[in-house]
Amino acid sequence: MVQETDLEYARRVAVDAARAAGRLIVTGARGAVSVSPKGDDGDVVTDLDLAAEKLLLQRVLTAFPGHAVIAEESGELGDSGAEWTWLIDPLDGTNNIAIGLPLYAVGLALCRSGRPELGVVHEPVTGRTWSAVRGRGALGPGGPVTAPPYRPAGSGPVLAWIQGYGVRRDDTVACALKAGLDRRARRVLRLWAPLLAWVMLARGDIDGIVGYRTGVVDLPGGLLIAQEAGAMVSAFDGAPFDCAPLAGGGRDFVASRAGFQEDLLEVVRSAS
Repeated sequence: MVQETDLEYARRVAVDAARAAGRLIVTGARGAVSVSPKGDDGDVVTDLDLAAEKLLLQRVLTAFPGHAVIAEESGELGDSGAEWTWLIDPLDGTNNIAIGLPLYAVGLALCRSGRPELGVVHEPVTGRTWSAVRGRGALGPGGPVTAPPYRPAGSGPVLAWIQGYGVRRDDTVACALKAGLDRRARRVLRLWAPLLAWVMLARGDIDGIVGYRTGVVDLPGGLLIAQEAGAMVSAFDGAPFDCAPLAGGGRDFVASRAGFQEDLLEVVRSAS
């Protein structure tokens, strides 16, 4: 079992694994990428997802054989009742890479009883890596990362929208939320790579994120990095939000730079 003092070792393992997976993806993306449909909701999987996940699983399970894993393509591995669970997204932004858009990330998180304790996000295209251990702040390529407080601008905030693949086009709540955000914001980003939105929030490049019925695999790592950088995260009703439990349906959340959370929650409440 990993103790609290071992989380820095877990961070090193995760960072090294994410960077190795990133190099694999960048090299593979230079050639022909094999793309296949995954499910009936428009999601896809590529040969790069599968190869990167195989590498990440090998690295993580070799270092921590007693841990459980929830991986994007392989599903649940190990003891589902284990105290420590890794969440692995080998290629967050698969739909982007499938159409030749170089906007994607590799993500890992280590959760204890469903609560994220470690998060790592690596951007293969730029080679940049962000990580966080609960209570120890967020780190980026240049050292500690802090999201500056929100400063209102006349043109409005810059936000990101994240929704789960199971959300239908005619979902009335999703339509109302997106319309409300569009009215309030200067720009609403739909990146198809949620982990990149989280690190943008951690850096202060965007002001907030609204997530609706989102999946869990690409959520805890980025969320922890943003929180450790000073961002605020809550459920739609303002209650604390920390991803637990790791099983079940989609998650709804609001995240923002300090000083903007109540305003963004009000937009969400009005729309939903």
